[in-house]
Amino acid sequence: MSRFSAVAASLAFTTVCLVAACTATPSGTQQSDKQPDAVYASTPCPQPNIAGIPDIDIPPGVQCGYLTVPENRAKPDGRKIRIFVMRAPAASATPKPDPIVYLSGGPGGAGSFEVTSMIKKGLNADREVIFVDQRGTHHADPLLGCPEVDDYVNSAISVPFTAASTTAGDAAAVQKCRDRLAATGVDLAAYNTAENAADIADLRVALGIDTWNVYGVSYGSNLALAVLRDHPQGIRSVVLDSVSPPNNNIVDTWWAAPASSFKAIFAACAAQPSCASAYPHLAADFTATVNRLDKTPVVVQTTDAAGAPVTVNIDGFPFTYAVIMASERGDASGVPKMITDMARGDADSTVAAMLALQTPPQLVGLGGLGLALTVFCSEDANLTTEEATLAKATSVLPEFPDPVLRVQPKQGRLFTECPVWNVGKADAAASAPTVSDLPVLIMEGDFDAATAPEWVNLITPNLKNSQLVEFPFTGHAVLSKSTCAQTTMTGFLDNPTKPVDHTCAAQTTLTFTTR
Repeated sequence: MSRFSAVAASLAFTTVCLVAACTATPSGTQQSDKQPDAVYASTPCPQPNIAGIPDIDIPPGVQCGYLTVPENRAKPDGRKIRIFVMRAPAASATPKPDPIVYLSGGPGGAGSFEVTSMIKKGLNADREVIFVDQRGTHHADPLLGCPEVDDYVNSAISVPFTAASTTAGDAAAVQKCRDRLAATGVDLAAYNTAENAADIADLRVALGIDTWNVYGVSYGSNLALAVLRDHPQGIRSVVLDSVSPPNNNIVDTWWAAPASSFKAIFAACAAQPSCASAYPHLAADFTATVNRLDKTPVVVQTTDAAGAPVTVNIDGFPFTYAVIMASERGDASGVPKMITDMARGDADSTVAAMLALQTPPQLVGLGGLGLALTVFCSEDANLTTEEATLAKATSVLPEFPDPVLRVQPKQGRLFTECPVWNVGKADAAASAPTVSDLPVLIMEGDFDAATAPEWVNLITPNLKNSQLVEFPFTGHAVLSKSTCAQTTMTGFLDNPTKPVDHTCAAQTTLTFTTR
Protein backbone atom coordinates (compact mmCIF):
# COMPACT_ATOMS: atom_id res chain seq x y z
CA MET A 1 0.00 0.00 0.00
CA SER A 2 1.48 3.33 -0.98
CA ARG A 3 0.71 5.89 1.68
CA PHE A 4 -1.92 8.35 0.44
CA SER A 5 -2.32 11.46 2.55
CA ALA A 6 -5.92 12.59 2.76
CA VAL A 7 -5.17 15.33 5.25
CA ALA A 8 -4.07 18.70 3.93
CA ALA A 9 -2.43 21.44 5.97
CA SER A 10 -5.47 23.63 5.53
CA LEU A 11 -9.06 22.40 5.28
CA ALA A 12 -12.03 24.37 4.05
CA PHE A 13 -14.44 23.59 6.89
CA THR A 14 -18.04 24.23 5.91
CA THR A 15 -19.83 23.01 9.04
CA VAL A 16 -18.80 22.66 12.65
CA CYS A 17 -20.56 20.89 15.52
CA LEU A 18 -19.30 20.62 19.07
CA VAL A 19 -19.81 17.58 21.28
CA ALA A 20 -20.97 19.50 24.32
CA ALA A 21 -24.43 21.03 24.69
CA CYS A 22 -24.52 21.38 20.90
CA THR A 23 -27.70 22.81 19.37
CA ALA A 24 -28.47 24.01 15.88
CA THR A 25 -29.47 27.59 15.21
CA PRO A 26 -31.85 28.55 12.37
CA SER A 27 -28.91 29.69 10.25
CA GLY A 28 -27.29 26.25 10.50
CA THR A 29 -24.42 27.40 12.69
CA GLN A 30 -23.73 25.67 15.99
CA GLN A 31 -23.35 26.99 19.50
CA SER A 32 -21.89 25.45 22.66
CA ASP A 33 -21.95 26.64 26.23
CA LYS A 34 -18.64 25.00 27.20
CA GLN A 35 -15.31 23.97 25.78
CA PRO A 36 -15.90 21.07 23.36
CA ASP A 37 -14.57 17.58 23.89
CA ALA A 38 -14.80 16.78 20.18
CA VAL A 39 -15.30 18.79 17.01
CA TYR A 40 -16.72 17.74 13.66
CA ALA A 41 -15.86 19.61 10.48
CA SER A 42 -16.79 18.82 6.91
CA THR A 43 -14.21 18.78 4.12
CA PRO A 44 -14.13 17.82 0.43
CA CYS A 45 -13.82 14.07 -0.06
CA PRO A 46 -10.31 13.02 -1.07
CA GLN A 47 -9.93 12.23 -4.74
CA PRO A 48 -8.58 9.79 -5.58
CA ASN A 49 -9.55 7.65 -2.62
CA ILE A 50 -6.58 5.35 -3.29
CA ALA A 51 -4.18 6.36 -6.03
CA GLY A 52 -4.18 3.87 -8.87
CA ILE A 53 -7.48 2.19 -7.93
CA PRO A 54 -10.24 4.33 -9.50
CA ASP A 55 -12.90 1.67 -8.93
CA ILE A 56 -13.08 2.60 -5.25
CA ASP A 57 -13.13 6.37 -5.58
CA ILE A 58 -15.63 7.86 -3.14
CA PRO A 59 -18.92 8.18 -5.07
CA PRO A 60 -20.47 11.55 -5.92
CA GLY A 61 -22.98 12.75 -3.35
CA VAL A 62 -21.03 11.38 -0.38
CA GLN A 63 -20.18 14.09 2.14
CA CYS A 64 -16.89 13.84 4.02
CA GLY A 65 -15.54 15.29 7.24
CA TYR A 66 -13.29 14.86 10.23
CA LEU A 67 -14.14 14.34 13.88
CA THR A 68 -11.38 15.73 16.10
CA VAL A 69 -11.08 13.90 19.43
CA PRO A 70 -8.51 13.43 22.20
CA GLU A 71 -5.97 10.75 21.33
CA ASN A 72 -6.13 9.60 24.94
CA ARG A 73 -9.20 10.65 26.93
CA ALA A 74 -7.26 10.16 30.16
CA LYS A 75 -5.21 13.15 28.94
CA PRO A 76 -7.90 15.65 27.86
CA ASP A 77 -5.33 18.41 27.38
CA GLY A 78 -3.09 16.16 25.32
CA ARG A 79 -2.72 15.45 21.66
CA LYS A 80 -5.73 15.57 19.31
CA ILE A 81 -6.37 13.20 16.41
CA ARG A 82 -8.92 13.09 13.61
CA ILE A 83 -11.38 10.40 12.53
CA PHE A 84 -12.43 10.44 8.88
CA VAL A 85 -16.16 10.25 8.17
CA MET A 86 -18.16 9.67 4.96
CA ARG A 87 -21.92 10.28 4.87
CA ALA A 88 -23.76 8.51 2.05
CA PRO A 89 -27.27 10.01 1.75
CA ALA A 90 -30.22 7.70 1.31
CA ALA A 91 -31.12 7.10 -2.34
CA SER A 92 -34.82 7.23 -1.50
CA ALA A 93 -36.71 10.50 -1.76
CA THR A 94 -38.40 9.57 1.52
CA PRO A 95 -35.57 8.20 3.66
CA LYS A 96 -36.00 6.64 7.08
CA PRO A 97 -35.00 9.06 9.85
CA ASP A 98 -32.48 6.79 11.60
CA PRO A 99 -29.17 6.33 9.77
CA ILE A 100 -26.75 3.40 9.90
CA VAL A 101 -23.20 3.83 11.15
CA TYR A 102 -20.96 1.26 9.45
CA LEU A 103 -18.04 -0.10 11.51
CA SER A 104 -15.41 -1.93 9.47
CA GLY A 105 -13.39 -4.93 10.54
CA GLY A 106 -9.72 -5.65 10.88
CA PRO A 107 -8.82 -4.08 13.20
CA GLY A 108 -7.24 -1.71 10.73
CA GLY A 109 -9.86 -1.82 7.98
CA ALA A 110 -11.49 1.44 6.99
CA GLY A 111 -14.90 2.60 5.83
CA SER A 112 -13.19 4.29 2.88
CA PHE A 113 -12.19 0.83 1.62
CA GLU A 114 -15.85 -0.26 1.60
CA VAL A 115 -17.98 2.82 0.97
CA THR A 116 -18.03 2.35 -2.82
CA SER A 117 -18.92 -1.34 -2.83
CA MET A 118 -21.59 -0.95 -0.17
CA ILE A 119 -23.26 1.92 -2.03
CA LYS A 120 -23.22 -0.19 -5.21
CA LYS A 121 -24.96 -2.93 -3.23
CA GLY A 122 -27.65 -0.42 -2.23
CA LEU A 123 -26.96 -0.32 1.49
CA ASN A 124 -28.08 3.31 1.49
CA ALA A 125 -31.33 2.61 -0.39
CA ASP A 126 -33.60 4.09 2.25
CA ARG A 127 -31.25 5.22 5.02
CA GLU A 128 -28.22 7.42 5.23
CA VAL A 129 -25.12 5.30 5.89
CA ILE A 130 -22.20 6.80 7.78
CA PHE A 131 -18.85 5.15 7.07
CA VAL A 132 -15.92 5.71 9.41
CA ASP A 133 -12.17 5.42 9.07
CA GLN A 134 -11.53 4.50 12.69
CA ARG A 135 -8.59 6.00 14.58
CA GLY A 136 -5.30 5.08 12.98
CA THR A 137 -6.79 3.85 9.69
CA HIS A 138 -6.48 5.04 6.07
CA HIS A 139 -7.71 8.65 5.89
CA ALA A 140 -7.68 9.14 9.68
CA ASP A 141 -5.00 11.46 11.01
CA PRO A 142 -2.60 10.00 11.96
CA LEU A 143 -2.57 6.85 9.86
CA LEU A 144 -0.86 4.05 11.77
CA GLY A 145 0.18 2.11 8.71
CA CYS A 146 3.15 -0.24 8.66
CA PRO A 147 4.53 -0.47 5.14
CA GLU A 148 7.60 -2.15 6.64
CA VAL A 149 5.43 -5.06 7.79
CA ASP A 150 3.34 -5.21 4.60
CA ASP A 151 6.50 -5.40 2.50
CA TYR A 152 8.03 -8.06 4.73
CA VAL A 153 4.92 -10.24 4.68
CA ASN A 154 4.82 -9.93 0.90
CA SER A 155 8.46 -11.02 0.67
CA ALA A 156 7.81 -13.95 3.01
CA ILE A 157 5.98 -15.72 0.17
CA SER A 158 9.43 -16.79 -0.99
CA VAL A 159 10.82 -18.26 2.24
CA PRO A 160 9.79 -20.96 4.73
CA PHE A 161 6.96 -19.12 6.48
CA THR A 162 7.16 -20.85 9.84
CA ALA A 163 10.97 -20.76 10.09
CA ALA A 164 12.53 -18.98 13.07
CA SER A 165 14.38 -16.66 10.69
CA THR A 166 11.10 -15.55 9.11
CA THR A 167 9.56 -14.92 12.52
CA ALA A 168 12.60 -12.84 13.47
CA GLY A 169 12.36 -10.85 10.25
CA ASP A 170 8.70 -10.14 10.93
CA ALA A 171 9.50 -8.91 14.45
CA ALA A 172 12.22 -6.65 13.05
CA ALA A 173 9.72 -5.12 10.60
CA VAL A 174 7.27 -4.50 13.46
CA GLN A 175 10.08 -2.85 15.44
CA LYS A 176 10.88 -0.52 12.52
CA CYS A 177 7.23 0.47 12.26
CA ARG A 178 6.94 1.05 15.99
CA ASP A 179 10.11 3.14 16.14
CA ARG A 180 8.96 5.31 13.24
CA LEU A 181 5.47 5.90 14.65
CA ALA A 182 6.66 6.46 18.21
CA ALA A 183 9.11 9.08 16.96
CA THR A 184 6.16 11.17 15.77
CA GLY A 185 4.75 11.33 19.31
CA VAL A 186 1.90 8.88 18.74
CA ASP A 187 0.56 7.25 21.92
CA LEU A 188 0.30 3.73 20.49
CA ALA A 189 -1.53 2.38 23.55
CA ALA A 190 -4.41 4.82 22.94
CA TYR A 191 -5.40 3.11 19.69
CA ASN A 192 -7.65 0.62 21.43
CA THR A 193 -11.29 -0.45 21.39
CA ALA A 194 -12.35 1.66 24.38
CA GLU A 195 -11.12 4.89 22.76
CA ASN A 196 -12.43 3.74 19.39
CA ALA A 197 -15.91 3.19 20.89
CA ALA A 198 -15.83 6.63 22.52
CA ASP A 199 -15.01 8.13 19.12
CA ILE A 200 -18.13 6.54 17.63
CA ALA A 201 -20.28 7.76 20.51
CA ASP A 202 -18.89 11.29 20.11
CA LEU A 203 -19.58 11.16 16.39
CA ARG A 204 -23.32 10.60 16.85
CA VAL A 205 -23.59 13.64 19.08
CA ALA A 206 -21.34 15.73 16.85
CA LEU A 207 -23.53 15.02 13.82
CA GLY A 208 -26.67 15.96 15.75
CA ILE A 209 -28.19 12.49 15.30
CA ASP A 210 -30.78 11.56 17.93
CA THR A 211 -30.87 7.83 17.18
CA TRP A 212 -29.02 5.58 14.78
CA ASN A 213 -28.48 1.91 13.97
CA VAL A 214 -25.03 0.41 14.48
CA TYR A 215 -23.67 -2.16 11.99
CA GLY A 216 -20.36 -3.88 12.74
CA VAL A 217 -18.57 -6.61 10.83
CA SER A 218 -15.78 -8.82 12.25
CA TYR A 219 -13.73 -6.55 14.54
CA GLY A 220 -16.42 -3.97 13.79
CA SER A 221 -18.85 -6.26 15.64
CA ASN A 222 -16.51 -6.20 18.65
CA LEU A 223 -16.45 -2.42 18.41
CA ALA A 224 -20.24 -2.28 18.02
CA LEU A 225 -20.68 -4.38 21.16
CA ALA A 226 -18.29 -2.07 23.02
CA VAL A 227 -20.29 0.96 21.89
CA LEU A 228 -23.53 -0.74 22.96
CA ARG A 229 -22.00 -1.68 26.34
CA ASP A 230 -20.24 1.59 27.15
CA HIS A 231 -22.22 4.22 25.20
CA PRO A 232 -25.76 2.91 24.62
CA GLN A 233 -27.31 6.36 24.32
CA GLY A 234 -28.92 7.04 20.94
CA ILE A 235 -28.71 3.45 19.68
CA ARG A 236 -31.94 2.19 18.11
CA SER A 237 -30.71 -1.25 17.02
CA VAL A 238 -27.50 -3.16 16.30
CA VAL A 239 -26.52 -5.54 13.48
CA LEU A 240 -23.56 -7.84 14.15
CA ASP A 241 -22.03 -9.56 11.13
CA SER A 242 -19.50 -12.35 11.83
CA VAL A 243 -19.24 -11.85 15.56
CA SER A 244 -16.02 -11.23 17.48
CA PRO A 245 -17.17 -10.82 21.10
CA PRO A 246 -15.22 -8.56 23.47
CA ASN A 247 -15.58 -11.29 26.14
CA ASN A 248 -13.68 -13.76 23.96
CA ASN A 249 -9.89 -13.70 23.89
CA ILE A 250 -9.58 -14.20 20.15
CA VAL A 251 -5.88 -15.02 20.31
CA ASP A 252 -6.63 -17.86 22.71
CA THR A 253 -9.46 -19.31 20.62
CA TRP A 254 -8.70 -18.18 17.08
CA TRP A 255 -7.99 -21.59 15.56
CA ALA A 256 -11.52 -22.65 16.52
CA ALA A 257 -12.77 -20.57 13.59
CA PRO A 258 -10.77 -22.31 10.82
CA ALA A 259 -11.40 -25.67 12.50
CA SER A 260 -15.17 -25.20 12.38
CA SER A 261 -14.96 -23.83 8.83
CA PHE A 262 -12.97 -26.82 7.57
CA LYS A 263 -15.45 -29.18 9.24
CA ALA A 264 -18.44 -27.39 7.70
CA ILE A 265 -16.91 -27.32 4.21
CA PHE A 266 -15.97 -31.00 4.35
CA ALA A 267 -19.47 -31.93 5.56
CA ALA A 268 -21.08 -29.87 2.81
CA CYS A 269 -18.89 -31.56 0.20
CA ALA A 270 -19.78 -35.00 1.57
CA ALA A 271 -23.47 -34.12 1.33
CA GLN A 272 -23.16 -33.07 -2.33
CA PRO A 273 -22.92 -36.26 -4.45
CA SER A 274 -20.69 -34.81 -7.17
CA CYS A 275 -18.26 -33.39 -4.60
CA ALA A 276 -18.31 -36.52 -2.46
CA SER A 277 -17.54 -38.64 -5.50
CA ALA A 278 -14.71 -36.40 -6.70
CA TYR A 279 -13.12 -35.95 -3.28
CA PRO A 280 -13.98 -38.96 -1.10
CA HIS A 281 -11.12 -38.45 1.40
CA LEU A 282 -11.09 -34.64 1.61
CA ALA A 283 -10.49 -34.18 5.35
CA ALA A 284 -7.75 -36.82 5.49
CA ASP A 285 -6.11 -35.44 2.35
CA PHE A 286 -6.09 -31.94 3.84
CA THR A 287 -4.52 -32.96 7.14
CA ALA A 288 -1.93 -35.17 5.46
CA THR A 289 -1.00 -32.41 3.02
CA VAL A 290 -0.57 -29.79 5.75
CA ASN A 291 1.74 -32.16 7.63
CA ARG A 292 3.70 -33.08 4.51
CA LEU A 293 4.23 -29.45 3.55
CA ASP A 294 5.28 -28.61 7.10
CA LYS A 295 8.12 -31.11 6.80
CA THR A 296 8.87 -30.70 3.08
CA PRO A 297 7.71 -27.43 1.51
CA VAL A 298 6.96 -27.22 -2.20
CA VAL A 299 8.91 -24.44 -3.95
CA VAL A 300 7.56 -23.05 -7.23
CA GLN A 301 9.17 -20.55 -9.62
CA THR A 302 6.56 -18.37 -11.29
CA THR A 303 5.73 -14.73 -12.08
CA ASP A 304 3.68 -12.23 -10.13
CA ALA A 305 0.85 -10.00 -11.37
CA ALA A 306 3.37 -7.57 -12.88
CA GLY A 307 5.17 -10.35 -14.71
CA ALA A 308 8.22 -10.30 -12.45
CA PRO A 309 9.78 -13.61 -11.43
CA VAL A 310 8.88 -14.77 -7.93
CA THR A 311 9.61 -17.82 -5.81
CA VAL A 312 6.61 -19.23 -3.96
CA ASN A 313 7.41 -21.37 -0.92
CA ILE A 314 4.44 -23.48 0.18
CA ASP A 315 4.83 -24.93 3.63
CA GLY A 316 2.07 -25.99 5.99
CA PHE A 317 0.90 -22.57 7.10
CA PRO A 318 0.64 -20.76 3.73
CA PHE A 319 -1.35 -23.68 2.35
CA THR A 320 -3.68 -23.61 5.35
CA TYR A 321 -4.00 -19.82 5.08
CA ALA A 322 -4.92 -20.09 1.40
CA VAL A 323 -7.76 -22.43 2.35
CA ILE A 324 -8.85 -20.15 5.19
CA MET A 325 -8.98 -17.11 2.93
CA ALA A 326 -10.76 -18.84 0.06
CA SER A 327 -14.16 -18.49 1.75
CA GLU A 328 -13.37 -14.97 2.99
CA ARG A 329 -12.28 -13.42 -0.30
CA GLY A 330 -15.00 -15.19 -2.26
CA ASP A 331 -16.80 -18.48 -1.74
CA ALA A 332 -15.55 -21.93 -0.85
CA SER A 333 -16.56 -23.59 -4.10
CA GLY A 334 -12.97 -24.24 -5.14
CA VAL A 335 -11.64 -25.37 -1.76
CA PRO A 336 -12.08 -29.15 -2.20
CA LYS A 337 -10.36 -29.02 -5.58
CA MET A 338 -7.48 -26.87 -4.29
CA ILE A 339 -6.90 -29.28 -1.39
CA THR A 340 -7.04 -32.35 -3.60
CA ASP A 341 -4.82 -30.82 -6.28
CA MET A 342 -2.17 -30.04 -3.67
CA ALA A 343 -2.51 -33.50 -2.16
CA ARG A 344 -1.79 -34.95 -5.63
CA GLY A 345 1.22 -32.68 -6.18
CA ASP A 346 -0.45 -30.01 -8.33
CA ALA A 347 0.34 -26.66 -6.69
CA ASP A 348 -1.11 -24.36 -9.36
CA SER A 349 -4.32 -23.36 -7.57
CA THR A 350 -2.51 -22.86 -4.26
CA VAL A 351 0.15 -20.70 -5.92
CA ALA A 352 -2.54 -18.60 -7.58
CA ALA A 353 -4.34 -18.19 -4.25
CA MET A 354 -1.13 -17.19 -2.44
CA LEU A 355 -0.23 -14.62 -5.09
CA ALA A 356 -3.76 -13.18 -4.93
CA LEU A 357 -3.32 -12.66 -1.18
CA GLN A 358 -0.28 -10.41 -1.65
CA THR A 359 -0.87 -6.77 -0.71
CA PRO A 360 -0.86 -4.79 -3.99
CA PRO A 361 1.72 -1.99 -4.25
CA GLN A 362 -1.03 0.67 -4.22
CA LEU A 363 -2.24 -0.58 -0.83
CA VAL A 364 1.05 -1.10 1.02
CA GLY A 365 0.95 0.94 4.23
CA LEU A 366 -2.70 2.00 3.97
CA GLY A 367 -4.12 -0.48 6.46
CA GLY A 368 -4.18 0.59 10.10
CA LEU A 369 -1.84 -2.11 11.35
CA GLY A 370 -0.98 0.01 14.37
CA LEU A 371 -4.59 -0.18 15.54
CA ALA A 372 -4.59 -3.93 14.91
CA LEU A 373 -1.43 -4.53 16.90
CA THR A 374 -2.55 -2.47 19.89
CA VAL A 375 -5.97 -4.15 19.97
CA PHE A 376 -4.72 -7.70 19.51
CA CYS A 377 -1.78 -7.26 21.88
CA SER A 378 -3.28 -5.24 24.74
CA GLU A 379 -6.75 -6.83 24.67
CA ASP A 380 -5.84 -10.43 23.81
CA ALA A 381 -2.28 -11.73 23.41
CA ASN A 382 -0.88 -9.95 26.46
CA LEU A 383 -3.60 -11.54 28.59
CA THR A 384 -2.66 -15.13 27.74
CA THR A 385 0.41 -17.21 26.87
CA GLU A 386 1.67 -18.89 23.75
CA GLU A 387 1.53 -22.26 25.52
CA ALA A 388 -2.14 -21.82 26.49
CA THR A 389 -3.02 -20.70 22.99
CA LEU A 390 -1.20 -23.62 21.39
CA ALA A 391 -2.99 -26.05 23.70
CA LYS A 392 -6.38 -24.71 22.65
CA ALA A 393 -5.40 -24.76 18.99
CA THR A 394 -4.26 -28.36 19.30
CA SER A 395 -7.55 -29.29 20.97
CA VAL A 396 -9.53 -28.22 17.88
CA LEU A 397 -7.00 -29.36 15.25
CA PRO A 398 -5.21 -32.23 17.02
CA GLU A 399 -3.54 -33.60 13.89
CA PHE A 400 -2.04 -30.29 12.75
CA PRO A 401 1.68 -29.64 13.32
CA ASP A 402 2.72 -27.21 16.05
CA PRO A 403 4.63 -24.82 13.71
CA VAL A 404 1.38 -24.13 11.85
CA LEU A 405 -0.71 -23.64 14.99
CA ARG A 406 1.84 -21.28 16.57
CA VAL A 407 0.97 -18.73 13.88
CA GLN A 408 -2.37 -16.96 14.34
CA PRO A 409 -4.79 -17.88 11.53
CA LYS A 410 -4.61 -14.42 9.89
CA GLN A 411 -0.79 -14.59 9.55
CA GLY A 412 -0.08 -13.08 12.96
CA ARG A 413 2.94 -13.90 15.12
CA LEU A 414 1.64 -12.02 18.10
CA PHE A 415 3.78 -13.67 20.74
CA THR A 416 6.89 -12.22 19.10
CA GLU A 417 5.25 -9.04 17.76
CA CYS A 418 3.52 -7.90 20.97
CA PRO A 419 6.67 -7.64 23.14
CA VAL A 420 8.07 -5.43 20.39
CA TRP A 421 4.90 -3.34 20.12
CA ASN A 422 5.01 -2.88 23.92
CA VAL A 423 1.61 -1.39 24.77
CA GLY A 424 0.85 -3.27 27.99
CA LYS A 425 -2.47 -4.79 28.98
CA ALA A 426 -5.97 -3.42 28.57
CA ASP A 427 -8.15 -2.73 31.57
CA ALA A 428 -10.38 -5.67 32.54
CA ALA A 429 -13.43 -3.63 31.53
CA ALA A 430 -12.43 -4.03 27.88
CA SER A 431 -13.35 -7.72 27.97
CA ALA A 432 -16.61 -7.35 29.90
CA PRO A 433 -19.67 -8.87 28.18
CA THR A 434 -22.26 -6.57 26.66
CA VAL A 435 -25.62 -6.59 28.44
CA SER A 436 -28.54 -4.96 26.64
CA ASP A 437 -32.27 -5.16 25.97
CA LEU A 438 -32.00 -3.31 22.66
CA PRO A 439 -32.82 -5.19 19.42
CA VAL A 440 -29.81 -6.96 17.95
CA LEU A 441 -29.59 -8.91 14.68
CA ILE A 442 -26.73 -11.40 14.37
CA MET A 443 -25.73 -12.69 10.94
CA GLU A 444 -23.26 -15.56 10.76
CA GLY A 445 -21.95 -17.72 7.92
CA ASP A 446 -21.49 -21.44 8.48
CA PHE A 447 -18.15 -21.40 6.60
CA ASP A 448 -16.73 -18.47 8.59
CA ALA A 449 -13.02 -19.18 9.13
CA ALA A 450 -12.19 -15.89 10.86
CA THR A 451 -14.80 -15.66 13.62
CA ALA A 452 -16.20 -18.98 14.78
CA PRO A 453 -20.01 -19.32 14.59
CA GLU A 454 -19.92 -20.86 18.08
CA TRP A 455 -18.75 -17.51 19.49
CA VAL A 456 -22.30 -16.24 19.04
CA ASN A 457 -23.13 -18.24 22.17
CA LEU A 458 -20.87 -15.95 24.19
CA ILE A 459 -23.05 -12.91 23.56
CA THR A 460 -26.64 -14.08 23.20
CA PRO A 461 -27.35 -14.80 26.90
CA ASN A 462 -26.79 -11.12 27.68
CA LEU A 463 -28.57 -9.71 24.62
CA LYS A 464 -32.18 -10.29 25.60
CA ASN A 465 -33.67 -9.12 22.29
CA SER A 466 -31.23 -10.70 19.87
CA GLN A 467 -32.04 -12.71 16.77
CA LEU A 468 -29.62 -15.00 14.93
CA VAL A 469 -29.78 -15.71 11.20
CA GLU A 470 -27.38 -18.36 9.90
CA PHE A 471 -26.28 -18.40 6.26
CA PRO A 472 -25.30 -21.82 4.89
CA PHE A 473 -22.29 -22.13 2.56
CA THR A 474 -21.25 -18.57 3.47
CA GLY A 475 -17.94 -17.36 4.81
CA HIS A 476 -16.80 -14.34 6.79
CA ALA A 477 -18.50 -10.93 6.37
CA VAL A 478 -21.95 -12.09 5.31
CA LEU A 479 -23.28 -8.73 4.13
CA SER A 480 -20.51 -8.39 1.55
CA LYS A 481 -21.35 -11.79 0.06
CA SER A 482 -25.11 -12.15 0.17
CA THR A 483 -27.89 -10.00 -1.29
CA CYS A 484 -30.11 -12.06 0.95
CA ALA A 485 -28.23 -10.72 3.97
CA GLN A 486 -29.00 -7.17 2.93
CA THR A 487 -32.69 -8.02 2.55
CA THR A 488 -32.65 -9.61 5.99
CA MET A 489 -30.91 -6.63 7.53
CA THR A 490 -33.27 -4.14 5.88
CA GLY A 491 -36.30 -6.03 7.16
CA PHE A 492 -34.85 -6.00 10.65
CA LEU A 493 -34.07 -2.29 10.57
CA ASP A 494 -37.57 -1.47 9.36
CA ASN A 495 -39.03 -3.19 12.43
CA PRO A 496 -36.39 -4.40 14.90
CA THR A 497 -38.99 -5.85 17.27
CA LYS A 498 -40.46 -8.17 14.62
CA PRO A 499 -39.07 -11.69 14.07
CA VAL A 500 -36.88 -11.70 10.96
CA ASP A 501 -37.64 -13.97 8.02
CA HIS A 502 -35.09 -16.81 7.74
CA THR A 503 -36.44 -18.16 4.44
CA CYS A 504 -34.03 -16.34 2.16
CA ALA A 505 -30.95 -17.27 4.17
CA ALA A 506 -32.00 -20.91 4.40
CA GLN A 507 -32.20 -21.09 0.60
CA THR A 508 -28.52 -20.19 0.13
CA THR A 509 -26.79 -22.76 -2.10
CA LEU A 510 -23.29 -23.52 -3.37
CA THR A 511 -21.98 -25.97 -5.96
CA PHE A 512 -18.44 -27.17 -5.40
CA THR A 513 -16.03 -27.27 -8.34
CA THR A 514 -15.18 -30.81 -9.34
CA ARG A 515 -12.95 -30.29 -12.37
